[in-house]
Amino acid sequence: MKKILLFFSELNNSDLDWLVQKGKKETITPERVLIREGQISDALYIVVNGSFSVAIESQDHKELAIISAGEILGEVSFIDTRLPLATVRAIEQSVVLSIPRIQLLNKLQQDVSFSSRFYRAICLCLSDRLRGTVIRLGYGLGDNLESHIGGFDKSMLGHLELAEAKFNWLLNNVRGA
Repeated sequence: MKKILLFFSELNNSDLDWLVQKGKKETITPERVLIREGQISDALYIVVNGSFSVAIESQDHKELAIISAGEILGEVSFIDTRLPLATVRAIEQSVVLSIPRIQLLNKLQQDVSFSSRFYRAICLCLSDRLRGTVIRLGYGLGDNLESHIGGFDKSMLGHLELAEAKFNWLLNNVRGA
């Protein structure tokens, strides 16, 4: 759930209102493919509850990750506009907030302030994922990984606490929809 908190730490209340207003609550049945490797994705997704498997089908369905509530799906292809490299499939009945790609692109082009906050939020999520990958691979970090990682500073921790409240607000609004 840390990634969604990083994401929400950058967005303001009107940004969240817009996401809830334009987003669509979708219930995803088990085994349904949400994003297919090599095919255009029409939306960016926030996982409200449930879990998803991320796998590379072209490599014997090699599983890369399990994604659960509080994660974002489809952000890499949204940013670089290339086709997804992996397939995302529901493991169990899940709920997502689906934000249509076209509407999000229009908002980003029309609202420079939102665009700045949104792209910084995505950068924080991708940066966190890259750090996690580097740590898992152990590149030059020796045996004591924690001493090299370092935590967030106190100001960022405060932002994350507020972000958690924002995420809970979004969950209540999406679940109530």
